Amino acid sequence: MKHAIAVTYVLLLINFSGATEHGITGGKVAKPHSRPYMASLQIQGQHICGGMLIRKDYVLTAAHCKNCSQDITVVLGAHNISKKERSQQRINVKKYHVHPEFKAGQYEYDIMLLQLEKNAKVNDNVATIDLATKNEDIPANTNCEVAGWGRTGPNQTISDVLMETTESIQFSFECKHIWKKYFNSTHMICTKFNKKTGGICQGDSGGPLICDSKAQGITAFTFANECDDPKHPHVFTKVRSFLQWMKKVMKD
Repeated sequence: MKHAIAVTYVLLLINFSGATEHGITGGKVAKPHSRPYMASLQIQGQHICGGMLIRKDYVLTAAHCKNCSQDITVVLGAHNISKKERSQQRINVKKYHVHPEFKAGQYEYDIMLLQLEKNAKVNDNVATIDLATKNEDIPANTNCEVAGWGRTGPNQTISDVLMETTESIQFSFECKHIWKKYFNSTHMICTKFNKKTGGICQGDSGGPLICDSKAQGITAFTFANECDDPKHPHVFTKVRSFLQWMKKVMKD
């Protein structure tokens, strides 16, 4: 178990590879541009992580998505990332704001803000998403949405098109029982799922967990090499735990 968890971050980052017409394990193809806040983070034209536009000049994602010295390009307004769609906006990153307490290989504080070189043009295909602000936990068994261009399952390729599905909020004490010291309910949310409806996998890191039309979480980690194993809940960084930090970064 310890060895498997230790390499979990490798799971949710994507290695450069070809793509297929599927994504998110067990999910369905999202209606094109129905999630205009979604961002594909790319290096040399290859998708590595997801993200979400929270202001015209800022994208929210996971800190572990900045895993190398190469620059990330943010692609907004995309549905099929294998094509150069007219709706797409490709914007370079001006500055990477990794949470100061995040450490590579660790699980806490897995959050990053990408300051864009220029404002995104908001239209029917590109728009911001609201963040959760209520200082209360989401009730267990609440159905929430996830989306991304990640792998269809362990050892599968990434998706050309945006995929989506639902996962349910898991009781925090159950997450703690399973993930032990790697789960901190102050900063994390976890979800349960089944193989049929599926959920997040490698390449979906940084994408949103959406409950009640608001971003509650940032896709963080799953069980290593077995993202579709229902015995191990998926884990997300809890957005509302970092609102003050985000406000400070975006104000400065």
